[in-house]
Amino acid sequence: GMENIPKSGPAIVASNHVSYADVIFLAQYLYENGRAPRFIGKRSVFDTPIIGRIVLAAGQIPVDRQSGDANKALDHAVAALKAGHLVGIYPEGTLTRDENLWPMVAKTGLARLAIITRNPIIPVAAWGTAKVLPRYGKIPHLFPRTKVTYVAGTAIDMSPWYGKEEDPQALAEATGHVMKILTSMVASIRGENPPSEVFDPHTSDLPRTGNFKKAKKK
Repeated sequence: GMENIPKSGPAIVASNHVSYADVIFLAQYLYENGRAPRFIGKRSVFDTPIIGRIVLAAGQIPVDRQSGDANKALDHAVAALKAGHLVGIYPEGTLTRDENLWPMVAKTGLARLAIITRNPIIPVAAWGTAKVLPRYGKIPHLFPRTKVTYVAGTAIDMSPWYGKEEDPQALAEATGHVMKILTSMVASIRGENPPSEVFDPHTSDLPRTGNFKKAKKK
């Protein structure tokens, strides 16, 4: 699917999120296609040993969601796209809470960004990174070697929602459209059917951010 990554110009890459290692593997996948992505992600990823140092060195942008910086994430992404960069985003906003690592209900920031900038969204499905670095793990398991798969899909047409960046219902609809495509791609890689009901962090008792496994133990 690498032919679906534009060789130049601005574009948004949206991928599922199961491990802090995702950003490294996705960056490598995009580098192999001649693109240097800019990721905008939560600060906890950048605070992770080894991986955090790598992504910071690559010029990525950490965002503290518990501070005013969170409100600047969209501005950072818009500026990066205007500069012609490829911007990588994890629409779920955090590692999936689904117990079987399927994509969960995503935030609407991705759709808002695509609608405002009218840049294409390239869905990139990933699988295997959680074996290299388990969810919320700090030290990667480099051996034995694990197969990690990335597949890029064709650009998603967001034009039906242009001009509706302030319409919550339209944003939710657009986000659901993107995630349905992304989940289908993940299912193809896994060779499994996704759950009939998508995990929704808004209706779950689990904390919206942070390591929910630690929260369970308290």
